[in-house]
Amino acid sequence: MKAVERHRLKGNEFVHSVARAREAVAERRGEVTILVAIAIVAVVVVGGLFAWRTNRNAKATNLLASALAIAEAPVVAPPLPAPGSPPPVQQPGTFRTERERLEAALPRLQQAADAYPNTDAGITARFRLAGSLAELGRYAEAEQRYQEVIGKAGTSSIYSRTARLGIGDAQMAQGKYDAAIATFKELSTDTQSQLPLDGVLMQLGRAAMQAGKREEATRAFTRIVDEFPQSLYAPEAKEKIAELKKA
Repeated sequence: MKAVERHRLKGNEFVHSVARAREAVAERRGEVTILVAIAIVAVVVVGGLFAWRTNRNAKATNLLASALAIAEAPVVAPPLPAPGSPPPVQQPGTFRTERERLEAALPRLQQAADAYPNTDAGITARFRLAGSLAELGRYAEAEQRYQEVIGKAGTSSIYSRTARLGIGDAQMAQGKYDAAIATFKELSTDTQSQLPLDGVLMQLGRAAMQAGKREEATRAFTRIVDEFPQSLYAPEAKEKIAELKKA
């Protein structure tokens, strides 16, 4: 009897527990509904954001690919026409000169850079745009585009550091030697930089030499010889040191 009574009591406790749970849910049904709705909205928002980013990145990549198809197209100079013959037709997808190819690529690179400026593809397009402008001798524009790369890529990005090197080169090409020296000095002391230090020092020495700052140029070239004796720049650095001593 005692066992039966205990079983009956446990059964009653279970029934009461279920009843209390139902009452609690009923009392807080509004809160539960709101929480469920919030959870559903959060899932939808996260999923939508992911889909949007995926779609945006895909479009940015496609634009970059189209631009690079032009920027990296073959340069094929057509053969001279035979006497009395019409000029030969340029092969599709090729360009007569490097300059012609660069100029054709500029608007496509600009489009890819501006359409999705903060994506990896957009930053890559802007970086390539800056390099193309520099190759065309449009150094002031190249410097500006490199500055934009830094602003969008962040200071720790390899694109940012390489863009700083491009800025220094563009400044030097414009005769802005003091600015170029400052840029290369900053790069040479950046312990987090992934750029080859011997290359940076070489540019620093060249800029200082063109600015007439012999001692500063000598220090930069000497560092290459002492710290990077196997560098490809070492022979030129030695020549520059000897040249500076004679001056």
